[in-house]
Amino acid sequence: MVKDFFYSVAWFFEEVLFIPFDLLRTVQFDSWSLANIVSWSFILIGFAGAAYWIKKLKEFDDKGEEDKDSTSHSFL
Repeated sequence: MVKDFFYSVAWFFEEVLFIPFDLLRTVQFDSWSLANIVSWSFILIGFAGAAYWIKKLKEFDDKGEEDKDSTSHSFL
C-alpha cells in the first residue's frame, strides 16, 4: 500500500507536473531562446532583486542609519 502511494506520487510528478519542461525539451531544437526562457526569467528576477537590494542599502547608507561600528556584530 505504501509502495503504491509512492509510485502514484512519482507518476504525478513525472507525467503531470513535468509537462511544461517536456515541452521545453522538445522545443530546444527549434528555438534556443524559447527553450531557455525559464533560465532567463530566473536571471532577470535575480538582477531585479539585486538592484532592489543595492538601492535599499544605498538609502540606509545615505540616511546614516547603518551602524558601522566594528563591534556592532558579535562575530567581528
